[in-house]
Amino acid sequence: MTDNIPLQPVRQKKRMDSKHRGGCCECLRCCGRRDPRPRTVWLGHPEKRDQRYPRNVINNQKYNFFTFLPGVLFNQFKYFFNLYFLLLACSQFVVEMRLGALYTYWVPLGFVLAVTVIREAAEEIRCYMRDKEVNSQIYSKLTARGTVKVKSSNIQVGDLIIVEKNQRVPADMIFLRTSEKNGSCFLRTDQLDGETDWKLRLPVTCTQRLPTASDLLQIRSYVYAEEPNIDIHNFVGTFTREDSDPPVNESLSIENTLWASTVIASGTVVGVVLYTGRELRSVMNTSNPRSKIGLFDLEVNCLTKILFGALVVVSLVMVALQHFAGRWYLQIIRFLLLFSNIIPISLRVNLDMGKIVYSWVIRRDSKIPGTVVRSSTIPEQLGRISYLLTDKTGTLTQNEMVFKRLHLGTVAYGLDSMDEVQSHIFSIYTQPQDPPAVKGLSLATKVRRTMSSRVHEAVKAIALCHNVTPVYESNGVTDQAEAERHYEDSCRVYQASSPDEVALVQWTESVGLTLVGRDQSSAQLRSPGGHILNFTILQIFPFTYESKRMGIIVRDESTGEITFYMKGADVVMAGIVQYNDWLEEECGNMAREGLRVLVVAKKSLTEEQYQDFEARYVQAKLSVHDRSLKVATVIESLEMEMELLCLTGVEDQLQTDVRPTLETLRNAGIKVWMLTGDKLETATCTAKNAHLVTRTQDIHIFRLVTNRGEAHLELNAFRRKHDCALVISGDSLEVCLKYYEYEFMELACQCPAVVCCRCAPTQKAQIVRLLQERTGKLTCAVGDGGNDVSMIQEADCGVGVEGKEGKQASLAADFSITQFKHLGRLLMVHGRNSYKRSAALSQFVIHRSLCISTMQAVFSSVFYFASVPLYQGFLIIGYSTIYTMFPVFSLVLDKDVKSEVAMLYPELYKDLLKGRPLSYKTFLIWVLISIYQGSIIMYGALLLFESEFVHIVAISFTSLILTELLMVALTIQTWHWLMIVAELLSLSCYIASLVFLHEFIDVYFIATLSFLWKVTVITLVSCLPLYVLKYLRRRFSPPSYSKLTS
Repeated sequence: MTDNIPLQPVRQKKRMDSKHRGGCCECLRCCGRRDPRPRTVWLGHPEKRDQRYPRNVINNQKYNFFTFLPGVLFNQFKYFFNLYFLLLACSQFVVEMRLGALYTYWVPLGFVLAVTVIREAAEEIRCYMRDKEVNSQIYSKLTARGTVKVKSSNIQVGDLIIVEKNQRVPADMIFLRTSEKNGSCFLRTDQLDGETDWKLRLPVTCTQRLPTASDLLQIRSYVYAEEPNIDIHNFVGTFTREDSDPPVNESLSIENTLWASTVIASGTVVGVVLYTGRELRSVMNTSNPRSKIGLFDLEVNCLTKILFGALVVVSLVMVALQHFAGRWYLQIIRFLLLFSNIIPISLRVNLDMGKIVYSWVIRRDSKIPGTVVRSSTIPEQLGRISYLLTDKTGTLTQNEMVFKRLHLGTVAYGLDSMDEVQSHIFSIYTQPQDPPAVKGLSLATKVRRTMSSRVHEAVKAIALCHNVTPVYESNGVTDQAEAERHYEDSCRVYQASSPDEVALVQWTESVGLTLVGRDQSSAQLRSPGGHILNFTILQIFPFTYESKRMGIIVRDESTGEITFYMKGADVVMAGIVQYNDWLEEECGNMAREGLRVLVVAKKSLTEEQYQDFEARYVQAKLSVHDRSLKVATVIESLEMEMELLCLTGVEDQLQTDVRPTLETLRNAGIKVWMLTGDKLETATCTAKNAHLVTRTQDIHIFRLVTNRGEAHLELNAFRRKHDCALVISGDSLEVCLKYYEYEFMELACQCPAVVCCRCAPTQKAQIVRLLQERTGKLTCAVGDGGNDVSMIQEADCGVGVEGKEGKQASLAADFSITQFKHLGRLLMVHGRNSYKRSAALSQFVIHRSLCISTMQAVFSSVFYFASVPLYQGFLIIGYSTIYTMFPVFSLVLDKDVKSEVAMLYPELYKDLLKGRPLSYKTFLIWVLISIYQGSIIMYGALLLFESEFVHIVAISFTSLILTELLMVALTIQTWHWLMIVAELLSLSCYIASLVFLHEFIDVYFIATLSFLWKVTVITLVSCLPLYVLKYLRRRFSPPSYSKLTS
């Protein structure tokens, strides 16, 4: 088969997993730390520790007090660019090499470094203040003296911490007690693993039975726990109470844990702290923050190396033309210093100050309020993104489920027709049932009756078939006990592991059938008339990812009827319900609308049928061998020929304007990948709903593969698909990357969209890293949770969305936004402008330096290759500072199109992905312009040579300043009032400073008519041809953006 992937030997990579990588870095951070070991933690006695534990602090800083200055200086001087200027400045201490005053070299270098250090210090202080805010959150701690308040950073291993409802868990803990009557609590874990489902957690049985929480300090007990590790889904430990007779031993699993970064969703809990600081599961799943260096900075660094090569060549040519006479090696060094302007020291400081301006403009943009720039070193990256990797929960979606559709086969009810459902339910419970003997009922009434009963059966099934518990809380007016007794609506909240189920139960309440009570054995519904309907729960078959369905058997207390209700995914329910001709088609229609579809069915059981089932079910549960298989077989005996009641459609509400934003990004040539910890079905639904996958595109769902052979077959099947979106689970992804990394990435990069579900935080970072390695393109990662931090820090550009569940992602990101829709403007407008402006600014600064270097070369050539500077002292410093700095720097305010046009035509962004604004071609054009203008000015001044040398300096320097100011005006595309001010200010500064420059310039000569006409001629000859060329180019070969603005 020609399209088969050849089975190749596995490529062994030297890639450390994140656990070892993190560990290594941490060892460097605090030398001498031993490998983590299992631990014994005594309840309420942190002093009884058997080893040292890290402090419970969150730290997103790149440096500490001692490493700041060495770290910043190292990051600066590892650039060839800055190292060159350091060596240059140091060389001036050698007398034979000195060309002028020391300050001409050390002042610019010191200024550049000062700006960098101040900027880095400001960012580190901001980062420290954000971390301090999180570390200073207050919690309650149980002690022998009672309850005391403690900061999150002061929590120690062994402390007994009280966590209230909706409060973040501050450290990894073992769950000891809860205030909930049912003896359990729910956790929101979307900030840890990305899953929207709430998790049920159970306290240690022994400690839950104690009369009060303070009794925890009266017992002698400890927890033995495994060493800290990266696995957030498993835990092994034991709980031991020594002072009971006999001693109590309980095994502990993941069900007894409260990991840090999760949020308590029900009740108040007490836990004992097991792990803190860098040993937290959430921290071990994140990579250490790194200093990001922008691609633009690397390109500029590359251009400076080319300029250095040119500098060496020019110096060698000058010495060669002297026939290497005398101490020629010293002459080479003097020429290297003389032409050092070829590499402009002001380039780095101009670009750094430009970045500060871009960051300020982003923060001030009223169209994206609340946007924060946390890393001001890489705004140009935003203009060249090729791959966007986004989280789902809380980033694309609001994690708020809304019931959208009820489909009964012959009729469907949407949001606009829910009042009809309400009237059907109302009629069932309020109108007296007509006896069968009454004749003359109209056909319409009978049809209405039939429809009402069908709607009623569907709503009742939805209200009963779930795992939702109504909980009553005091609201200030009514206390908890009274609210529970009277089923007070205003005090009731629903708790469940899945927000989908809560949405369904809230909908049944809105149409008249309210769930008011629920425990392990019974459920109570309230009818529209206020009557309480009691049901006994006989059996519950919980939802699993394998079965994709859940069932419940209930007995109606008023009639004694036993009913088996079931709901599940259409793929499994299609084979369970009675034959029908609409299920498949309608499920497809609803799925295409981005709704999560559940099929609801029922089966009435006689008492004999149920007793027979129960006997077989109990027998199966007692069996030792193949228990799960036997239990499943017994349940399946009931799951046959069930009556199809309805389809439900629930939508996870998207963030505002997600669809148009994703469409804008697609049109801009950016490929979007969705990486989520959520279920495959949920992820696929959201991808369709958000139009990440367009209606015309097919979706290839990658089968679950566990070994090399299966991965090979599935990759071959996928290779045959074209223009097809890929959906793959984290487990399958791991297998593919292990055996066929190159082949998989090659295929995935060709897809218009990729969805990775059930992704661990470290997997998200691994995908980002592979995309960077395989494609060489820039990546941007967007997320809102703690589970996205690794991905955000690994990407070339990390964007954090400030979510409801804290700010962990936004604190670790380079840019922080409040809504996903702001990303469009951040990239299309600010990213594009930052990149184009920096490209223009860098090339103009290089042009400014090359002009004066060309003039120096011409001057030295004419005067017998002497290594004598043309301009000395203040002239050389003033040229690149007060005389030309403001107009050149004002290019950071330039823009080619209005922001509205950039948003309307995202295709303009696509042009930037090729890197054309700063390329070898544009660089060469500017070099040629510089050589032309420098030569014209110098030869012009020499041709119009007066009797004294000082007149050459006056004419050439004045022409040079005027040429630079005119060239800035030529480069600008959209004038800003500050640009005009900068031009006039620079010209005024030069004219005013002539009074003080009598050492270099004859003040009387520059007031003559001769001086004025010579300067005018030279300036016109150097600039006019370029103005003509610009006009002709705009006329006959206009750039794409000019077509939109005309």
